[in-house]
Amino acid sequence: MKLDAQQRRAVLGHPAGWIASGFGSGLSPFAPGTAGSAAALVPWIGLRELPLVWVVSIIAVAFIIGIWASNVVINRLDISDPGVIVWDEFVGQWITLLPLLIWPSHWAWIVVGFFLFRLFDVWKPWPCSWADRKVKGGFGVMLDDALAGVYSAAVLTGFIWIVGNF
Repeated sequence: MKLDAQQRRAVLGHPAGWIASGFGSGLSPFAPGTAGSAAALVPWIGLRELPLVWVVSIIAVAFIIGIWASNVVINRLDISDPGVIVWDEFVGQWITLLPLLIWPSHWAWIVVGFFLFRLFDVWKPWPCSWADRKVKGGFGVMLDDALAGVYSAAVLTGFIWIVGNF
């Protein structure tokens, strides 16, 4: 759903809207979720330089901030899960890429992780699909993508292990 000018102002007129929209990447007229996932790779470049415990802590805080920011945008637009909210893609993408902090990796694994997350985010295997349908509000917006990130991280870990051992 494309937002009109008044809705865009409602989103960007509050700091929570800037966060929820992935600093505007969610306003992409084409595939905002993919745009948000791609935009999430920019801060990942800095995050990957930090110790694992810091990155996990930052992701946890980002998840909590995402609940708040998503709730603000949901209330401002009066839409239950507006496509402009892509902070959930940021968090899900970062969860997907966590294995790259544990095993030495080539930049190509970031690309694989990106596509894996997009696959699981769109496919929504259980319990992602359950969370998407049943859990409402900002928590629901964030939860299904975090779960998709866990699936993607598990598959990425498997791929890295297979390539590293064969």
